[in-house]
Amino acid sequence: MKQKNTFLKNASFLMIAALVSRVIGLVYRIPLNAIVGRTGMGYYSFAFSVYSILLLISSYSIPMAVSKVVSERLALGQYRSAHKVFKGAMIYACIVGGIAALVALFGAPYLIPQNQPNAIPALQVLTPTIFLSAILGVLRGYFQAHNTMIPTSASQIIEQILNAIVSVLAAWLLIKYLAADAVEEATWGAAGGTVGTGAGVLAGLLFMTFVYYINRGTLRRQLKRDRTGVDISYREVFRIILLMVTPVIFSTFIYNVSSYIDGYMFSSIMGRHRIDDELISATYAEFSSYYMTLINIPLSLSSASSTAVVPNISGHYARGEISKANQKIDEAVQLTMFISVPAAVGLAVLGHPIIQLFFPTTTGIAGNLLMIGAVSIVFSSLSTITNGVLQGIGKPQIPVRNAAIALVLNVVFLFCGLWFTDKLGIIAVLVATILYSVSMCILNGIYLKKYLGYKNEFRDSYGKPFLASAGMGLVAWGSYYGLHHLLPHNIVCLAVAVPLAVFTYIILFVAIVKAPEDQLRRLPAGNIIYKLAKKLRLYK
Repeated sequence: MKQKNTFLKNASFLMIAALVSRVIGLVYRIPLNAIVGRTGMGYYSFAFSVYSILLLISSYSIPMAVSKVVSERLALGQYRSAHKVFKGAMIYACIVGGIAALVALFGAPYLIPQNQPNAIPALQVLTPTIFLSAILGVLRGYFQAHNTMIPTSASQIIEQILNAIVSVLAAWLLIKYLAADAVEEATWGAAGGTVGTGAGVLAGLLFMTFVYYINRGTLRRQLKRDRTGVDISYREVFRIILLMVTPVIFSTFIYNVSSYIDGYMFSSIMGRHRIDDELISATYAEFSSYYMTLINIPLSLSSASSTAVVPNISGHYARGEISKANQKIDEAVQLTMFISVPAAVGLAVLGHPIIQLFFPTTTGIAGNLLMIGAVSIVFSSLSTITNGVLQGIGKPQIPVRNAAIALVLNVVFLFCGLWFTDKLGIIAVLVATILYSVSMCILNGIYLKKYLGYKNEFRDSYGKPFLASAGMGLVAWGSYYGLHHLLPHNIVCLAVAVPLAVFTYIILFVAIVKAPEDQLRRLPAGNIIYKLAKKLRLYK
């Protein structure tokens, strides 16, 4: 029970931090979008798609890999080996992060679509951020392996706060002092927006370094308690890191490269249809900067759940405790679907007014994308968790293979949808991303059943949240559009509809699931939910 509480507490910490970070990220996009404009946000998005690929090679894969390798050794009491893995991972991160940073600096003209050269400065500004992120990733993974998620959670929030402040300020300053016309405003505004990313990462790194420094005494005592006699050479450390990190890199690379390929194909093929370059950039901003910004809020929660579950599953699997590993998977899925399913329904129902509130310059395309693509939240969340589980049980090559298959399906569909007609446009990109996540869910599920005998528990994990979300969706739609008919003010209608929808979902979820008190309390904001349920006499 203690381990169960620890996992759910850790997952909740990461989920709350991820949610706060994403909300901050959404809020600062409002003034940034107003300063930079749709075209500038398109340049910003093209630069970030390349940055994300380079970042995942140098740092995205590192926290999970370090967490897995270190947690396995901690579970066996091999504290010295665990610390050597940490130091070896730091050296690895500096080397790989440095190489990736140089690629961004000198390779930007070749990595950005040829008809979007104004996105190049934004990518080059991100060069130091790539290097610093790699080091930050090692520190986060090390503390995650110790089953303490508070430092990671706090650093994420600090990072996003600095990112928000500096991004808006830098974009405004660069436009004011360097831009001479509308094109340069979009170019320098996009570059300024990326300055904040580096400031945020630097702040997060300084915080994690401070946390490591104040915990040095505890770590030293832990090393002295090592009575296993097991030592490990740095040669072996680097071999383990390469064997573990390399498949994870390939997996995350293939998993994330789809967004880069989608953007590159969309820009290049639509250009062949003689669509104006600035219109292409502005349209792509509707997908990548508006639609994806909202979609990524609930998706970040599944990533947090996956991060928290890996050390637990790795430990259980290493000890041959398959049933306990499956139990952790169920907990992670249920925890994620508790948020992902209502988020998908809510964004589908209120997509247009929400987009209009946060991004007034939208042409309405992003709202249509939300109505169609909100379902991808469920599939993407599940694929993220199953990726983490397969990596956690020492099968990292399987998500790589599955992601490669899904990527081929994505590219083939997108090519056909864009090449043979210009009518689908950005909708083809949306459908391709949905196809990708669905394919990953199916393929990963097959291998989870093969290696763990795991079967999805559909009723509790998906059915009950969906029933509660369906009722919530009806209330959200009726309250918003009913009130809008009487009082046509978007922000007022949303201020009424969203809290009412959340309240409805919580009540329906508690009534339908009938979860025990301890299980309900372990959900995000579980204590508040339980107290509310008690007041409404849903619990005796």
